[in-house]
Amino acid sequence: MDQLVKATAGDVRIYAAVTTDLVTEGTKRHNCSALASAALGRTMTGALLMAANLKNQEAITLSFNGNGPLGRVVADANNNGFVRGYVQHPEVELPLTNGKLSVGQGIGSGLVNVTRFTGIGDPQSGSVEILSGEIAEDLTRYLFYSEQTPSAVSLGVLVDTDLSVIAAGGFIVQPLPEAGDDTIARLEENIGKLKPVSQMVKDGMGPKEIIAAVLDGFGEIEYLTATDLAFKCQCSRVRTEDMLVALAPADRKSLIADGHAEVCCTFCGEKYQFSKEDLIIIDNVAKKLAEMRAKEGKK
Repeated sequence: MDQLVKATAGDVRIYAAVTTDLVTEGTKRHNCSALASAALGRTMTGALLMAANLKNQEAITLSFNGNGPLGRVVADANNNGFVRGYVQHPEVELPLTNGKLSVGQGIGSGLVNVTRFTGIGDPQSGSVEILSGEIAEDLTRYLFYSEQTPSAVSLGVLVDTDLSVIAAGGFIVQPLPEAGDDTIARLEENIGKLKPVSQMVKDGMGPKEIIAAVLDGFGEIEYLTATDLAFKCQCSRVRTEDMLVALAPADRKSLIADGHAEVCCTFCGEKYQFSKEDLIIIDNVAKKLAEMRAKEGKK
């Protein structure tokens, strides 16, 4: 089962996650190429790790807005362990670079944007320029420059030749403000010895085993919480109906004339079908709501 674990040891905190199943779900829903699977999987995993320190009902949107052939890569996540995401051009594939998927070339240059939704006031947003497009490096840079949080981020997605996701996961490790140079040096040494995180997951390591490897030599590890993870979208037929109600009268009339409408969710690919009779009912609801607002306006 996909899971995210939070832990501390000494002057260090770490969040680690295995995300193979949810990345599989997301890439299948969008019919992703191997390149798009790697980009989307890393972004969704990164979003979940960054959402780990959010409070209840808070959420985060992580988006890579590059000029590469993949287009935008976006993920929404909350601290309940739910994530959704999409790649603007999931069919794109590029030649390998040194035997590895060319995620950086697929993303291109542009901006990394992070928006936090707290439920109180306006959302809080920050951004930095994309450095490499490899996702993990850019999140490390974002956390340092935009949130003043020194971090080491590792993300990985291993894709088979049949486009199935073999393994996916990642971690974020951060020295606490009181950490000294020795702590940082040991972290750098440990991380330098690690296998790629996707290989660790393929080898059967769970979040706790990954944490233990990163924090080797840091003394007793305190495992704080474990959260089950899943690909889950907030879309629904009811929300889609509300969207159709909000359309301009001329647009609703055009849909009725067509006799059918299909609405596809960008984030999960779910398709909602509406017959002519459905659209007439929606149009009538919209008209009644408009009449009610008009009467309230006159008062």
